[in-house]
Amino acid sequence: MRPTVGDRADAEAGSVLALVPAAVLVLVVLGAIAVDSALAFLGQREVSNAAAAAANDAATAALSDRLFYRGGEGRAAGALAVDLGRAREVASRSIAARSSRGVEVTGVDVEPAEGGRGVCVTVHGRVPYVFARSVPLVDHWAAVTGRAGAVAVAGDEGEGAVGGEGQAGVRTDC
Repeated sequence: MRPTVGDRADAEAGSVLALVPAAVLVLVVLGAIAVDSALAFLGQREVSNAAAAAANDAATAALSDRLFYRGGEGRAAGALAVDLGRAREVASRSIAARSSRGVEVTGVDVEPAEGGRGVCVTVHGRVPYVFARSVPLVDHWAAVTGRAGAVAVAGDEGEGAVGGEGQAGVRTDC
């Protein structure tokens, strides 16, 4: 005897029930990936902002008074030049003073820029994942890097200068 439509429906009753846990598992995994990716992105923005702030601080606070007032090293008096040793110190203090909001800073590099008139600051850090920790053999941290630069410019050096006529300012490049 041939089975009727009602008999077939009874035989397949509950088959969707077996697929629901698999679908829920897929949704949970996708949600975990989204959360961990968002944390890595936010950590990247944090170190980029910290690098920009440190570069601005270093380019302004580490201007060499000696070179500005007396000249030297092939520069005339009144030249803007960054003291690289002081710039490294200022950048490190600036990074340490910022609240990291979940980012562990692992290194700060400061390099001269624009012929010694500015600095490039690179901040390296890592951000802990939330859900990846529960998966064995997977990195529990995301490595993040931010880079920013700042160049000291006199107010009369044209476009990009900050401040008014004859005032020093900061222009960001790297």
